[in-house]
Amino acid sequence: MRLLWDLDGTIFDTYPAILNSFCSVYEEVHGKSVDKTEALRWLKKTSKEAFAHFGISEDFRERFKELDHAEAEAGSPPFEGIESILAAADVNVIVTHRTRASTKELLVKWGLFDYFDEIVSPDDDGFPRKPDVGAYEYVRNKYQLDWAIGDRALDLIPAKAVGMKTCAFQNKDIEADLHIDAYTSAFLEKLKYGGSE
Repeated sequence: MRLLWDLDGTIFDTYPAILNSFCSVYEEVHGKSVDKTEALRWLKKTSKEAFAHFGISEDFRERFKELDHAEAEAGSPPFEGIESILAAADVNVIVTHRTRASTKELLVKWGLFDYFDEIVSPDDDGFPRKPDVGAYEYVRNKYQLDWAIGDRALDLIPAKAVGMKTCAFQNKDIEADLHIDAYTSAFLEKLKYGGSE
């Protein structure tokens, strides 16, 4: 198994941190609280769409990143069962919108860094951000990856475009070859044998 991973919301349970950071920025901008359920729904699309929907200027992007980085470092544990999947894979690669430095920090903190062959951060590496296919073409060709695992459509759209099988994690609302809610031995078997639902 040769796997491409998203990071936030796929390897690490970072949505509580992302949501808290977004809610703080929203409150700074609008002087009141935001509906957390609605905010999370938009954040699962993209933070850019969430900013636009909730009337937050892109000028607050750095503040959001700063808060999110602090929140993620304080918490954001890996999802249960993830380490056994990483250990069973022949190759693991991450393509993330997070910086390489903060990605490495999180992986090192939780003892997962050595499972990865490469981390691609489009902002650091000069690739356009997902769902552009550039970073996916690069890692697919370099490692002959067969599966992409992510929690948002923008993680899986470029994977499909470059001929990879796709797995949606904790998101039934996006198109994928496989949908899962947890990292289990049954999921591992499906990956090994090219499984479908």
